[in-house]
Amino acid sequence: MEQKSAWSPAPRVPDSSAREFAFTTGDFERVRKLIYEHAGISLSTAKQDMVYSRLARRLRETRLQSFGDYLALLERGDKNEWEKFVNSLTTNLTSFFREPHHFPLFAEHLKKLQGRSPIKVWCSAASTGEEPYSIAITVVETFNSFNVPVSIVASDLDTNVLATAAKGVYPLDRVDKLSPERLSRFFVRGTGVQDGFFTVRPELRRMLSFQRLNLLEPNWSLRGPLDALFCRNVMIYFDKPTQYKILSRFAPLMSDNGLLFAGHSESFLHAADLFRSLGKTVYELTPRPR
Repeated sequence: MEQKSAWSPAPRVPDSSAREFAFTTGDFERVRKLIYEHAGISLSTAKQDMVYSRLARRLRETRLQSFGDYLALLERGDKNEWEKFVNSLTTNLTSFFREPHHFPLFAEHLKKLQGRSPIKVWCSAASTGEEPYSIAITVVETFNSFNVPVSIVASDLDTNVLATAAKGVYPLDRVDKLSPERLSRFFVRGTGVQDGFFTVRPELRRMLSFQRLNLLEPNWSLRGPLDALFCRNVMIYFDKPTQYKILSRFAPLMSDNGLLFAGHSESFLHAADLFRSLGKTVYELTPRPR
């Protein structure tokens, strides 16, 4: 967490007396504070069992005996463990052409931009790659060419999912809802030990660049102007002040007619001075008063 797509349901953890490690309310509050300060994720009190389940694995891996010791390790600034901590508490739910109503709108937007070079797109919650590759497929289908002046940056907070995205290799159950025509045009079916897997074709993969990016970091390597920004199912994990802070940094990166695509359950009415709705969770810059 893209910057995550969604939290997955976690198995119910037994009461604290049956747990392998003691996990107090104080420990949970420290976790909430750390993940909020580092990644902007606002954990509800209902997530205590999920947090225990995810982080107990890290205690076993680090061979620490208590959550107090583990959280002290983080608070001392162990960069390697910070990465694993964030990866543990973020889960990506994604698929090819998720929320499909956005892609025809994106295609129409691309047609209006024809002739501009380059067209710049940012997918800010790339997850395991299905969304940015769906964006790239839409570009190719719109212009009927792999050789188009479109630059797609795909970023995510989670380094594990970015590694998967960069490889572009998916099992059948991740691509089986794509049409046979799309599978044939954009993927190579594996053989031998790769049987049952599909690899993104190199000419599609070359349209994307992948990078780790934390939306809460003070400096982003990414630069505008952006013609389209996909930030879908990310903001639901931030409180309103954090959402506004991020949106206020998005706005200067947008081209004058750039579009911001949000998730179906997200609304930016509290940032109406920055972005105005075009319907179907698509936003444009709010015109500045003259």
